[in-house]
Amino acid sequence: MTEQQKHFPEFYVTTSQPCPYLPGRLERKLFTHLTNDKPLALIDNLLKGGFRRSQNIAYMPYCEGCHACVSVRIVVDEFAPGRSMRRTLERNRDLVSRRVSAIPTSEQFSLFRNYIDARHSDGGMADMTVLDYAMMVEDSVVRTFLTEYRAKPDYALDTREETWPLTAVALCDRLSDGISMVYSFYEPFEEARSLGTYMILEHIDYARRLGLPYLYLGYWIEGSRKMSYKTRYQPQEHLGSSGWVRVPGGR
Repeated sequence: MTEQQKHFPEFYVTTSQPCPYLPGRLERKLFTHLTNDKPLALIDNLLKGGFRRSQNIAYMPYCEGCHACVSVRIVVDEFAPGRSMRRTLERNRDLVSRRVSAIPTSEQFSLFRNYIDARHSDGGMADMTVLDYAMMVEDSVVRTFLTEYRAKPDYALDTREETWPLTAVALCDRLSDGISMVYSFYEPFEEARSLGTYMILEHIDYARRLGLPYLYLGYWIEGSRKMSYKTRYQPQEHLGSSGWVRVPGGR
């Protein structure tokens, strides 16, 4: 095997399985393993070019006759929150965000389990153990970080910030031109906060402060109500056969 062949990724295709987003359809994925011997620039280009990362696997939809899954990224510098988003920011003024290394904790896992049990008890992550969670966080060859959101208590002056109640967590990758939101979870019974929306808004602001042009949100899936929220963040670009293209709002 030549040095060039060693560094070039090998791709594989999964067998067909029921699609978790569109009833009656089947899904397949094209995937490759991310290893330390692969050039970081190559991995970066994969993640900017429509692949998503799950631990040390990069994957993308490879479904026969279906192109519903579309990669989405927000144009950070031109984004301005609407009225409802500004209300979400106001409701969460008591939250303090903290960037931490991709190191799992028992506190994070407890919040993760509460979220999964309340919101996704019938999903693919329902049986995840503390070891599975640790691998999800730690198993990465790219620049991965966590953002912890803690609620400032009334007695905040008497305590350290890291002891405040953990309300939400986002797992993200730092790419050369943006931040890719890999997975997020939050206190499931704090519905009035709209924490999922808040974390996206907060990461848009963080990317802007870093001078990064894009926030990657993964796939928008036409026909899936679960993914319809992603079209709220404008302006945004979708990845098509001719590259990234700006699309009109509310597509």
